[in-house]
Amino acid sequence: FARRLIIEGIFSGVGGVVTFFPQIMLLFLFLSFLEDSGYMARAAFIMDKFFTRLGLSGKSFIPLIIGFGCTVPAALSVRTLENERDRRLTLLLLPFMSCGAKMPVYAIFTAALFPDCGGLVIFGLYFSGIILGTIWGAVLSKTVFKGELPPFVLEMPPYRIPAIKSTLRHMLDKTKEFAQKAGTVLLASSVIIWLAQNLDFTLHITADSSQSIVGQIGQIIAPIFIPCGFGNREAAVSLLSGAAAKEAIISTMSILYGAADTAGLAAILKSIFTPVQGLAFLVFVLLYVPCIAAVTAIETELNSKKLTALFICCQLVIAWTASMLVYQTGSLIY
Repeated sequence: FARRLIIEGIFSGVGGVVTFFPQIMLLFLFLSFLEDSGYMARAAFIMDKFFTRLGLSGKSFIPLIIGFGCTVPAALSVRTLENERDRRLTLLLLPFMSCGAKMPVYAIFTAALFPDCGGLVIFGLYFSGIILGTIWGAVLSKTVFKGELPPFVLEMPPYRIPAIKSTLRHMLDKTKEFAQKAGTVLLASSVIIWLAQNLDFTLHITADSSQSIVGQIGQIIAPIFIPCGFGNREAAVSLLSGAAAKEAIISTMSILYGAADTAGLAAILKSIFTPVQGLAFLVFVLLYVPCIAAVTAIETELNSKKLTALFICCQLVIAWTASMLVYQTGSLIY
């Protein structure tokens, strides 16, 4: 039992995410380069005219860009906005920006289902998040967050060539945070998921997966995702574990499907998901509620439990609706 817990639970779970460290480090490297070059402030100035149409200040561009790395520091950086209305509206748009933790999910699904156009699919997901966030921001600014924008004032730092040492240090610091999450949150969630898969509610070992804790929980929530094309317990439980950390989706799938490595998981996903189902699943991952740490940071900055609860409900409805539309429309075409 202990040997299976270590090999099937810990190694398969955490190992499935560690494989994608190079892609995540590249993402953090480019973000660090933009920050150190002095371009971020100019990008905010350039985007101000466009953001004004959405009812936002150009300064909101910086937290949204940081959101592509991690939603937690992006939520904390919203404090730089002077206007409370801008702060709240920007916070509600952050989940539409794909954080680095979603990259392993995108990478493994595209490798399995879209081997010839994986890069294009991932780019489409990022771009779709931006477009949907833009639409949602315009809706909120004209309904819930009506009001006049304050004057746009921003100090422009000088352009400079980023110091390699400084940029690498920033990249390594962010990667270290990601690694710490893999060694804490992902490790804990992998152990919990494996135990829940092999124990029933009386905490006895069971060989029948349908009678396990995961099996019974999955059977309850899986029907919700039938219109989205992935109404099986493994997908449902993986999305549930993604509330702790988005990387946990892959580690949970590795455990539930019994995959030894990422190549094995990709082969299993190819046999279970059609391309349309896989795309619908990725759209749901793109849009649904961020991890617990990010939700906590957003709730702290919003300073309103009621608004946070409403934000969670809206995000889940948006994710389910978009995923359902992708699957239903794709099924008619493909």
